[in-house]
Amino acid sequence: MSGGVEIDADSIAAAVRAIPAVAGLDGGRFGEIATYLPGRRVRGVRIGPDEVTIGVIGRYPATITEIDAAVRAAVGLLDRPVHVTVLDIAVPGDAPGPPTD
Repeated sequence: MSGGVEIDADSIAAAVRAIPAVAGLDGGRFGEIATYLPGRRVRGVRIGPDEVTIGVIGRYPATITEIDAAVRAAVGLLDRPVHVTVLDIAVPGDAPGPPTD
């Protein structure tokens, strides 16, 4: 991390969960989008040395472009690239999916 900036996975997760166009965080098919902390993990946020990846479940009728823009705005500028992956779209009336930590 450049300039001593600390990136907090919990803060990113909370900011993303607060977005109306996001139904929740998603760790990906194999749980690969996660940050591992002592005794726990933050699913849906992977902080790597060169990039940050955020996996989300969007909320219909928001488009992928709107969801991506909302997530990037909520996260703000970081010292490395941010990749937003929309893994599913929640439609009103659908049965809930897997838990989203």
